[in-house]
Amino acid sequence: MISQYGREELAILYIGRFRGNDRYTVEFVEAIEPPIPREEKWVLMVSSGFGCPVRCPICDAGNHFHRWLTADEILSQIDFLVDGRFEKREVPVRKFKIQFARMGEPAMNPAVLDVLEELPGRYRSPGLMPCISTIAPRGRDEFFERLVWIKTRHYPPGRFRLQFSIHSTDSEERSALVPVSTWSLEEIAEFGGRFVWRGDAKICLNFAPAEDTVISPHELREVFDPALFLIKLTPINPTDRAADRPARTLLGGNRSGTAGESLARSLRDEGFEVIVSIGELEENAIGSNCGQMATRFIEGAADLSPSYPERSYRM
Repeated sequence: MISQYGREELAILYIGRFRGNDRYTVEFVEAIEPPIPREEKWVLMVSSGFGCPVRCPICDAGNHFHRWLTADEILSQIDFLVDGRFEKREVPVRKFKIQFARMGEPAMNPAVLDVLEELPGRYRSPGLMPCISTIAPRGRDEFFERLVWIKTRHYPPGRFRLQFSIHSTDSEERSALVPVSTWSLEEIAEFGGRFVWRGDAKICLNFAPAEDTVISPHELREVFDPALFLIKLTPINPTDRAADRPARTLLGGNRSGTAGESLARSLRDEGFEVIVSIGELEENAIGSNCGQMATRFIEGAADLSPSYPERSYRM
């Protein structure tokens, strides 16, 4: 470990390097969602790459990309967090979420699938619930087909989450926000019809809208079945790259704000379940937005001392 930031009652961000490789840093996070206690819900967010090649304009993980992590390197992030809190890797948490949602587009790294196959036998946890957050990159059909097989074979109904980051219903705007070739909305909808089985969780379509982002609730309803898909609206995180863009987030940091209510209401009118997920403002002070702190370490803009007291681990 190089450093860590945060606090027990919210989130802790870890920056580390792997033995035998001191050139690159990796970041991963453990978090709870106040007022839900850790015994009820514990969320781990792990990286799948040293940086990310996609270079989305609102994400700092794309500032540098070196290579994809191996399965052992991904698992070591999870091991570090689990071993620090639970003996014999027995995790008696009702909802133990492992999100592949830090540095790296997970669908571009086949090692992520190897990790998903390993998890149920590695940790004794009836609440285990992996979550893949992806932009649906084109050319990764084999990844997604194997993902269907793994989900069906290894995870009971409702114990797997899949999220597609869409951000806009306008194809040109979506291409600007996600600057690689991706599946069309129609292709995502077709895949969802094969992925979601009886008892499975709905697939999440994520939007982080700016004030001028094009999001058509009617078009979404024309393409996506609300029985299979839900909508999640999130703020644009204040990453260093996002600060360089003039667009302002549609969802303000104040939980009592009403900026996104009209959009959420329009989506619900089309039959969608809608989640407005603003989160805790303190997470921005921790610097837990994707790729932010790891990039600062690489660029020499952060020191090695934690900004919050370190916690003791059972190692």
